[in-house]
This record gives sequence, C-alpha cells and structure tokens, in this order.
Amino acid sequence: MTATLPERPAAAAAPPPAAPPARRRTRRTPLTWYRGGGLANLLFVLPMVFVFFFFSWSPIVQSVLMSLQKTNLIVSEWVGLDNYLAVITDPELGRAVINTVYFAVLALLFGFPLPLFMAVLMSEVRRGKGLYSALAYLPVVIPPVVAVLLWKFFYSADPSGVFNTVLGWFGIPPQPWLSSAVQAMPSLVLEATWAAAGGSIIIYLAALLSVPPELYDAAEVDGAGIWRKVWHVALPQLRGILFIMLILQVIATAQVFLEPFLFTGGGPAGATKTILLYIYDKAFRNSLGGDYGEATAVSVLLAVVLAILSWLYFKLTNRWSTR
Repeated sequence: MTATLPERPAAAAAPPPAAPPARRRTRRTPLTWYRGGGLANLLFVLPMVFVFFFFSWSPIVQSVLMSLQKTNLIVSEWVGLDNYLAVITDPELGRAVINTVYFAVLALLFGFPLPLFMAVLMSEVRRGKGLYSALAYLPVVIPPVVAVLLWKFFYSADPSGVFNTVLGWFGIPPQPWLSSAVQAMPSLVLEATWAAAGGSIIIYLAALLSVPPELYDAAEVDGAGIWRKVWHVALPQLRGILFIMLILQVIATAQVFLEPFLFTGGGPAGATKTILLYIYDKAFRNSLGGDYGEATAVSVLLAVVLAILSWLYFKLTNRWSTR
C-alpha cells in the first residue's frame, strides 16, 4: 500500500499591480502660462515672426492686392479681376506657357537623369573622388550671368564659333544655334543643365553614401554588376530624394528667366519667351511705365498653379516615397 503525499497548498495568486494614480489635469490660466515661461518664449519668438512676416508674407499680400489694380506704381485704379481676365485671354501668355512647358520637358528628359548618372559613376571611382566632385560643382560656382555670356560666345553662328568649329572637325556644317527657332530652346536647356547639374550631383553623392554597404555586398555575392546594383539597390534607397529633386526641378524650370533673357531676349520670333520673361515684358518693357497689375496677376497665377501642382505631387507620391 503506497502512502500518498499531502497536497501542497497552491501559491496565492499575486495581486494585480496597482494602477498609477490618475494625474490631475491642471487648468491652463494666464497665470500658469506666465509662470511657465510663456511670456519669455513669446518675446523670444516675436522678432523672428515679425521678420518672417515682413519679408515673406507681406510681399505676397501686397502682390495679391496689386494684381487687383491697374497701376504703374504712380497712378493706381482698382479693377478687380480684370487683370486676370486680360492675361488669361492674351495669346502671348499661351505661347509663353507652351514654351515654358517645352523647356521643362527637355530639362527633365536630359537634366534630371544626367546628374544621377554622373553621381553613380563618381561613387564607383576609387581615386580622385574629391577632384571629380569639385569639377562637377565648378559650374555652380561660376556667376550665372558670366556662364550665360560665355556660352553665348560658344554658340556663335559663325563658322569660327567654338561649337561650329568642333562640328567642322566631323564634317558637320555650321549651325545657327540661338538664331534658329528650332534649335534655340534645346541650346538653352543644354546650358541650363550644365549650370545646375553640379548641385544635384553633390546631393546624389551624399545620398549614395548613406546606402548601407551590406546591400552592395549582398548584390555582388549574387553576381550583380554596377547597373543592377544601381537599379535594385541604390535607386530604391534614393526614392525619397529622387521625388524631392524632381518636384524642385519642375518648380525651377517653370520659373526659368535668366537663360532666355540673356541668350535670346525671348526670340527668335518668340520661340524662347517663357512665363517669367512675359511677366518682365509686362512690367518693364514699356517706356511709359509698365502694367504692374497684369504682371503681378500672372505671377499670382503661376504661384497658385505651382502650389496646386506641388500639393498633388506630394499627395500622389507620399506612399511611394516612404516605402
């Protein structure tokens, strides 16, 4: 007969942890706000808010008010939306919009992938990477007016011009470049791409350095070459930077002014007249005083269009850029 051991009493269940005492919600009164340093914070921020409003929002408000007036800065007359109706129905504005879109499309086709391509090549260089970076950024250091005047000399339509001389080495006849309605806009895009690519190259190089090297090592183990590593490793990691750079370039190309102004003045036959050059003509190319109201109305319309475009762009690409 086997003896049964007495059962051990079950351990008492541990009591549940006591809930933390509820924090009393203190009422925010002017006295507690003052004692918490609210007045000091307000006095510290107030000068910056004033400067920001004076130099940023005040000109915007004044521009909107000026767009509702017929004014040459001497005599002003309130006309409401007449300025907007006048510029919208102006065929010159339509031509300027088409030219600006044409410039933007060419700049995106050639100027957007080229800096990325150059940055990828420079990131693979083992020696002299600093020298190549400095050379790529050099066009940005050159004053824009100097760069345009230098390229204008290169674009000389004479057979002895720099570019025509190079073409002559290959048996190609001299080209009219800036004096041709067909070639003028691509010529402007070529110079603008050269002048602005350096900044984008530096940004892409910095972004490529942030890609974890383990990803490249894993791709090399799988037998991936340089272009497969770029497509499957680098570009997915740079998705957010690419989206930001794309919208910045769209905004910049929509406001192009320096190249058409200094190269061609909007010619030949209005082939390079952009929106900002149209605004300039409205405001300043009248010896009796420009129509600043209509010029400002076009500026406000351009700002509104770019703001809506940017909002839609970030709305559509927000999910893709954060994957």
